[in-house]
Amino acid sequence: MTPVELSRTVLSAVRRAVDAGELSVAVPARAQVAPPGLGGCGDYATNIALQLARPAGRPAAQVAEILRPHLAGTDGVADVTITGPGFLNIRLGGGETAVASLVREIGRGSYGHGDALAGQVLPLRIPYDIRAEVVADTLVRIIATQGGQALVQYDGPPPPTDPTSTGPTSADPTPADPTPADPAPTDPAPADPTSTDPTSTDLALTDPPHTGLPAAPTPITPTHSTLATPTPLRPVPAPEDPTPLGVDAGRWALLRPAGHDRPRIGDAHLLQRESNPLFRVRYAHARTRALTRNAAALGFTATPGDVPEADELLGALAEYPRVLRVAATHRAPDRLARHLVTTADALLALQHLVLPLGDEKPSAAHRARLALAEATGTVLAGGLSLLGISAPDYL
Repeated sequence: MTPVELSRTVLSAVRRAVDAGELSVAVPARAQVAPPGLGGCGDYATNIALQLARPAGRPAAQVAEILRPHLAGTDGVADVTITGPGFLNIRLGGGETAVASLVREIGRGSYGHGDALAGQVLPLRIPYDIRAEVVADTLVRIIATQGGQALVQYDGPPPPTDPTSTGPTSADPTPADPTPADPAPTDPAPADPTSTDPTSTDLALTDPPHTGLPAAPTPITPTHSTLATPTPLRPVPAPEDPTPLGVDAGRWALLRPAGHDRPRIGDAHLLQRESNPLFRVRYAHARTRALTRNAAALGFTATPGDVPEADELLGALAEYPRVLRVAATHRAPDRLARHLVTTADALLALQHLVLPLGDEKPSAAHRARLALAEATGTVLAGGLSLLGISAPDYL
């Protein structure tokens, strides 16, 4: 059972408790599940009882006691334990392990994509500033993962053209107030919103989305019911031109800090050492590809299974869908960038256990670790692609 499937199972348990008259609450749209924290147990934990305590007019522990039998009797759930103020700790059973389920879910593709913004058209207003353009370009792709479509508009007239400038320039914008009667045109065959052009030398695409930025996978025609209130994006501008860093390091320098923080532009983003977070993320991805190649040379391939020593990495992978959702709904690509660093660090701490050492023969444990490493590489590559940064197989 995957985290997404378990979330649906938790909501079904709530619905059964409501139908039985045991709880008088509105069934929430989603239930958060994650690896248990300190003092927890099992494969996953949920705070749904704490979430429903106030609307139910009951203590969270009592709500948890009501929900426990509805969860415990579900296929794929072996046991449910209540800890702390009312956390439901769930141990899976009757099928493959939680690790194997998560690895298989990642392998199916589009991991982390959801419907939090389904059918919504989100206008983003930005100034003529390279950091704002890079943030908006990235949000177009991140918002698309949640079923929405971002329309980027420049706020105000363009600055005077400097004929001596060699940096990125912006095309003339269309009016910054799209209406249902005059929607922003979209390409009839839009490009994959997660793809990047490794040969490009610009940090941000030179045109705003109404003239060329990546569109959502399925174009949405704005209507009064779907067009949201424009969101102003005004991140703190970079103190100097980031283009000499190149596409990957330049975009990372602008995207990793929160919008209210001033980005640091310097050669530190180019260093091939552990002190550079961008290097660690890209190196971790390259390591996952190297592990696959080395395993093939040793005559074994990945098979999803249990990896008991990988709690930190599993937690990071399980959190990825929530991070994507928050990055989209809060218009905060920095959340994704920082989470990729967390995921990469967890992988690098484990990668030395993936391959057999010395005369050791490949075992089921090695195959399971390799499967987890490959799944991590998929997540890292997908996250970097959303940021517009390349993920090399060799580094």
